[in-house]
Amino acid sequence: MLSRYTMYRRRPVDAPPLPEGLRQDTRYSTRHVLRPTREIVEAYLAAPSDAAWKTFRKAYLALLRERFRADRARFDELAELATDGDLFLGCSCPTKKNPQVGRCHTYLALEFMRKKYPRLKVVVPE
Repeated sequence: MLSRYTMYRRRPVDAPPLPEGLRQDTRYSTRHVLRPTREIVEAYLAAPSDAAWKTFRKAYLALLRERFRADRARFDELAELATDGDLFLGCSCPTKKNPQVGRCHTYLALEFMRKKYPRLKVVVPE
């Protein structure tokens, strides 16, 4: 199963428990294949809006398609991990700058993986 979870710099007392399974940090500062670039994240966070989200979405999905074409094996490895057990993509959203958790790259990554691997169980949190 593939899903997402929220990462915290300092975990609040009232935060939900960490999910059981493999957790991977997919923020732009990592080397994860599903990470967005710093440039598209900073452009979106500079002035979040519907139009900025649309631009981010388009750029991020194009980035994933390019990475998939260039190195599909890394995506296949993720799909295999999520087939063998539970895999959670981590990000810090929601944040002050991006309070709408549904406007997080992890939701787009889950959508992308669902399309590329239709047999993979993908759970999109509400």
